[in-house]
Amino acid sequence: MLQDWRAVQVTRTGALVQLRVQEHKWKKPARGRIGEALGLLYALNWVHELNLGPIEFELDSKVVVGKFHSNNSDEAGRYYFALYAVVTGANKGIGFEIVRQLASAGIKVVLTARDEKRGLQALETLKASGLSDFVVFHQLDVADASSVASLADFVKSQFGKLDILVNNAGISGIEINDNDLFTSAIITNGQALSDDELRTAMTQTHELAKECIQINYLGAKTTFEYLLPLLQLSDSPRVVNVSSFLGKIENVSNEWAKGVFSDVDNLTEERIDEVIKEFIKDYEEGSLESKGWPRFLAAYIVAKASMNAYTRIIAKIYPSFCINCVCPGYVKTDITANTGFFTVEEGASNPVRIALLSNSSPSGLFYFRNEVSSF
Repeated sequence: MLQDWRAVQVTRTGALVQLRVQEHKWKKPARGRIGEALGLLYALNWVHELNLGPIEFELDSKVVVGKFHSNNSDEAGRYYFALYAVVTGANKGIGFEIVRQLASAGIKVVLTARDEKRGLQALETLKASGLSDFVVFHQLDVADASSVASLADFVKSQFGKLDILVNNAGISGIEINDNDLFTSAIITNGQALSDDELRTAMTQTHELAKECIQINYLGAKTTFEYLLPLLQLSDSPRVVNVSSFLGKIENVSNEWAKGVFSDVDNLTEERIDEVIKEFIKDYEEGSLESKGWPRFLAAYIVAKASMNAYTRIIAKIYPSFCINCVCPGYVKTDITANTGFFTVEEGASNPVRIALLSNSSPSGLFYFRNEVSSF
């Protein structure tokens, strides 16, 4: 598949439309390159409906050119039809790299961050790398509905629609005290450590748990709800919820909650809310262990499992959307105390790939890195 969308150029002079693909970017015969490029451009809505006639091919140096005659009477000019994206939690780590990769693909991206100063610094870094035309910044606190509403107003006024939403903002819900012990706990989902070792590795509190749920699940839900009207104006709306393998149902050790998440036919937002309410109540009462909740990263697991469940729900409600969740892998970021196995570039490539799926691609799935996995 073509990796650099800027290798495709569509130009028009009068009725003549030319689609050019750099040969070294796509190792296929001329007709195959043009046909696939045109199909993908249409799938991504990057070109207007051209009402094309017969295709003629020619190979000129390192560029293959497809010539079309259109019955439309638009003026001559470049035929890019822009895609617009929003990425939350994007001033660093995976979110920042998702923005960079999407912008490098020629997509106009709104980089958002809770901390305005850090967000603007991230923006300047991307501008310095040559992406000035493809990235803008807007402050966003996903836990604050008024902040999300402000973002929606900005996107509406600047772009009029939204094509891609990447819900990436998230926190661990803990404070890491010992990186080595924490890494061991991550690898074994806490099974290799005793209770004392877990307490040494990290601090888990009721307040941190509530914040984790608020940002990782409720924040993503609020962001989707406010941006939904703009996504509905896109011909190819896509939502990518950045999740984690820890949010898989098998890691939800409370049997009642596991049953709720597993009962796909009866899964609703209200049922998810019931799980969260019960989890918070048990946390407040100090009964997590006796009620069978995870003893390691409990809030993070519940929040990500809730996000995954919500992904399945909205994918059914909006069948014309492509809505999926993805675990980018165990990536070296602040949230893992830089103890991961993958670089941020490797981790971000998976949400980006899913964000660029065509309209006919499956929806309502969970991806572990680049492979479909069970929930």
